[in-house]
Amino acid sequence: MIEVTQEDYKTFVGERSSVVIDGLEIKLGRSWTIKSYGPQNGYALERTTVWNFPDVGRWATHRGNYRGSWSPYIPRNLILKYTEKGEWILDQMMGSGTTLVEAKLLERNAIGLDINQNAVMVARDRLNFYYSPLFPDYVEPTIRTFCGDARNLDKITDESIDLIATHPPYAKLISYTRSGNVEDDISQLPFEQFITAMYEVAQESFRVLKPGKVCAILVSDARKHKHYVPVSTRVLQVFLDVGFILKEDIVKIQRNLKWTSEKWRGEGYDFYVIGHEHIFIFEKPKDKNEAKKYKFSAKWW
Repeated sequence: MIEVTQEDYKTFVGERSSVVIDGLEIKLGRSWTIKSYGPQNGYALERTTVWNFPDVGRWATHRGNYRGSWSPYIPRNLILKYTEKGEWILDQMMGSGTTLVEAKLLERNAIGLDINQNAVMVARDRLNFYYSPLFPDYVEPTIRTFCGDARNLDKITDESIDLIATHPPYAKLISYTRSGNVEDDISQLPFEQFITAMYEVAQESFRVLKPGKVCAILVSDARKHKHYVPVSTRVLQVFLDVGFILKEDIVKIQRNLKWTSEKWRGEGYDFYVIGHEHIFIFEKPKDKNEAKKYKFSAKWW
């Protein structure tokens, strides 16, 4: 883990005005015009295990122009349900920094990590806005960003994190690194190697999370040769294997499917378009007795 500070970001944008990630050019260093710092009035936090958000979420610096489907509604719901102000949040595959922006807005400290330096700079760019609500007890949170591998959180001490909220890259379906040439990018691994890598991610997640706290992972399934590939089930198994227990399995409805911009005619194919993802919420048991109590939500094999 190599820390990337605000000064590092300023130096970077002084030399480059944009980065390219997955073929998409993202501008950096511009002043943000922020119209709101939260969802539209009337939005209530989710209460069921099916999440279907009203829009992509464009408050603060969220723009929705980054590949993947980590809507800001997801970390907002998780942060408000599972943490208190001043606690520490980790997103070890942070992409454009959505989780960190929400942590900043909601007065939580946060650590963000990504294997791609360009992504880290995008995250720092999204965090580069002034926010000082008129609350007498407001305390500006600490937000730290790193370039590094989610399988090796060497700068994070044991049992120091209150919430993990992250979105792993899809197994060789979407790469979040430029031209697929970033060393240790697990999104470029063949499927079985991807699952092995996710086992290591799960181990590190278990190590840094405090007992009794939760780790939330958004995972999408895939299709190969017109048949379903249960990526989420395999990821579920590796997290249970390292000692987590399953607290919730939330189905997230995908709103902006890739195929909606194409001439898609479902009746011409002998399979269904995958329209959902899973948000697994894993809990780290406080002790062996608690783990035994929840044995039906734990590793069964």
